[in-house]
Amino acid sequence: MSETVADAGAPAGTVPHREPTAAELRLVIGASSAGTVFEWYDFFIYGTLAAIIGSTFFPADNATLQTLLVWAGFAVGFGFRPLGAVLFGFLGDRLGRKYTFLVTVTLMGVATAGVGLIPSAESIGIAAPILVIFLRILQGLALGGEYGGAAVYVAEHAPAKKRGFYTSFIQASVVGGFVLSLVVVLGCKAAFPEDVWNDWGWRVPFLLSLILLGISLWMRIKLSESPVFQAMKEEGNIASNPIKEAFTYPGNKLRIFVALFGIAAGLTVIWYTAMFTGLGFLTGPMRVETTAAEIIVGVSAACGMGFFLWAGHVSDKVGRKKPIVIGYAATLVLLFPLFWLMGHAANPASSAAAETSPVSVTASGCTFDPFAKAQATPCGQVLGELTKLGVVYTVEPSSAPVSAAPVVNIGATSLTVTDKAQLQPALEAAGYDFAKHVPSWGNILIIFAALMGLSALSGFTYGPVAALLAEMFPPRIRYSSMSIPYHIGTGYFGGFLPLISAYIVAVSGDPYAGLWYTWVIVAIAFLVSLFLLKETHTERG
Repeated sequence: MSETVADAGAPAGTVPHREPTAAELRLVIGASSAGTVFEWYDFFIYGTLAAIIGSTFFPADNATLQTLLVWAGFAVGFGFRPLGAVLFGFLGDRLGRKYTFLVTVTLMGVATAGVGLIPSAESIGIAAPILVIFLRILQGLALGGEYGGAAVYVAEHAPAKKRGFYTSFIQASVVGGFVLSLVVVLGCKAAFPEDVWNDWGWRVPFLLSLILLGISLWMRIKLSESPVFQAMKEEGNIASNPIKEAFTYPGNKLRIFVALFGIAAGLTVIWYTAMFTGLGFLTGPMRVETTAAEIIVGVSAACGMGFFLWAGHVSDKVGRKKPIVIGYAATLVLLFPLFWLMGHAANPASSAAAETSPVSVTASGCTFDPFAKAQATPCGQVLGELTKLGVVYTVEPSSAPVSAAPVVNIGATSLTVTDKAQLQPALEAAGYDFAKHVPSWGNILIIFAALMGLSALSGFTYGPVAALLAEMFPPRIRYSSMSIPYHIGTGYFGGFLPLISAYIVAVSGDPYAGLWYTWVIVAIAFLVSLFLLKETHTERG
């Protein structure tokens, strides 16, 4: 067998199995997709409630530091996904697909509910963030086993000519988990008075995870084992050490490399940028009222799920590679313009003021440390305030002492700042708008169109992926081989995206600068996929 990515699925064709009936397929897709929605809801609810989690568990005088700590906690969960992929990938290839992802969904549900029971940092001090991080680790382990199990399970049931379309429901279900998290949060906020919501009502979405866990278990227990795994078991063709085989099987190292850098890393940063960066961008520097932003992003994400299903269907006709490579290329061209369009529509006053009254800071030795509880210099304090306000700035050197008050230039106006509280009124006088607001209906439609554009880019790169990864690897080590690179790519390149992007924005003073992280990762994924990814949709395993 030639050691190319395309040939990797060939052994799958040697495993005979009965084609499932239409009713069985509906149950397989429905139960797997619902479980995936619930599990990603559990994971994403943390990001959806990032602001209130920061004030409850990671309080800090430095608003930027508080934000970075929250996203660090978010990243920790992703950081442990590869370990979960190793653990549950081993179990999935050794013991079966069905029971492995029964364990993962149970672990996820219990860990998520636990976050809703942790007392605040004000009550128990440092123990609060430690407990949050511990539960995020458990969530990461669970999620590391979930995706591979659901994707492999559906792929091994699906007829070859519709494998892309059927597995795209798993891809769309990831978005569904994000949408469900927004719907539940909005519903709970509407049900509780504001003071109750801020006090304890925000915990309800976490506790609801137990109900979703019960539903998911009920649905998944009704499933039978994957026919491919059953056939391998009957033939005695189960891998004795699937983790070792994943790295020693002929050609598999190349496939893992391509799956990691060409697939997982690229598609993840696009989707997380579209949803999490998009939501944070609107509610943060663009000052869109939180509930309005959540509704706009939630509706666009729900509508955008159609792109995932369409791309999966298209991949059954033209192949898996073409939609992914085209999606990457389009992202490199459209990423910044779509965010610029969204920014101008979300806060036209500030966008116009940034052009007519640009901000520069004149000082000596002017640096800003996003991780410091308090800035060491007057200029650092000014930069911290500008960053919190989401104002783009440049720094100009000065011969004055480091301890001297910095001069802030707002267009033609110069202001010597002795107190950072001077900044906001001066900026507002120049036309900057920091009030929380709901954009006009016309601008909402523009924001929605930009988010739909981002969803389309995500759908084309994400929709065909479950089928692609299942076809890339031989059945006996499929669960491990696809889960490990997928969760390293999504866990590290995607999971750390909010933290890295927030840091880039903080040190640059440009709310758009964090997009460069996404652009660079997508560029790498584009090149790897273009030159190394082989077509797989003709594989029949």
